[in-house]
Amino acid sequence: MKNLTNISLAGRGFTLEDDAYLRLNQYLEHYRIRLSDPELQKGEVMDEIESRIAEIFYQEIGESNRVITLPVVEKMASTLGMPDGSAERVYTSQESGEKALRPKKLFRNPDEKSIAGVCSGIAVYFDVDITLVRIVMLIALLAGSAGFWVYVIFWIAVPVADTPAKKCEMYGLEPTADNLARFARGAKRP
Repeated sequence: MKNLTNISLAGRGFTLEDDAYLRLNQYLEHYRIRLSDPELQKGEVMDEIESRIAEIFYQEIGESNRVITLPVVEKMASTLGMPDGSAERVYTSQESGEKALRPKKLFRNPDEKSIAGVCSGIAVYFDVDITLVRIVMLIALLAGSAGFWVYVIFWIAVPVADTPAKKCEMYGLEPTADNLARFARGAKRP
């Protein structure tokens, strides 16, 4: 018989076997140590990684109240890896040479914005040069009021990529520990 421990990750409750709980704590402590910037340890990177861990656990057990076992925690650790790209990783989206393994989502890009990041977000989504998108938007603006209204609608309707997880989604990258840490350190592009 194994002892069970109840935990909360990103607002979701999970029940873990003691060996799985110890491995999860070991992983998170190892992760905190590997973060290169000490200020990030308590910041959004740790919140994002805990949210991603909760997502993986939820995918494994679904709506049921099943217990998280050690193999599930090991699978999570191998999926996410470490922030410096070392150890505990089975694969990453960059190792296979592919630019993205997940579909991209449209966000406003706060890192390369001139006004609101709409053109920059569109350029990332369609994988085109930002200058080209800005020229097209300027021509649409000069051609009539439609360009202005299109820009305003995008500004209102498209959310801003203000967290590392949203930036990973914007570029179509797996939200691994390495990618989350890279964007939290201020990387503008992958």
